[in-house]
Amino acid sequence: MERDEIMNILPHRGNMLLLDEASLIDGKARGKYRVRGDEWFLDGHFPGNPVVPGVILCEILAQSACVLLDGQIKEGSTPYFTGISEARFKEPVKPGDTVETECLITKSKGPFYFASGTVSVEGKLCAKAEFSFAVM
Repeated sequence: MERDEIMNILPHRGNMLLLDEASLIDGKARGKYRVRGDEWFLDGHFPGNPVVPGVILCEILAQSACVLLDGQIKEGSTPYFTGISEARFKEPVKPGDTVETECLITKSKGPFYFASGTVSVEGKLCAKAEFSFAVM
């Protein structure tokens, strides 16, 4: 999926859509985002040594996980983050890097979904987390 197709699943637009492409392979969502260097979240984080904030890496993971719900999210519904746990940040992500995510839904109950995911750059683990969201 390219950005236009991703926007059919996610309500995010403009600078908050943090996926350039996504795919579903063997029940896992895989996403990619190229860090250009001009993103709003790099301004001031950190001057002279820009690093993608961990919370943004978690948002990229959450957006990737929502791709697993393609065809299941009703029009007008919004996926909301409800929790994050076990987040670990291993390596910094910098401008020029292409972030690759892999997410898996581990459980669902009603409108709630529980997932786990990883963020890598060139095969090197940069972050991982378990998280939940609700589709309302």
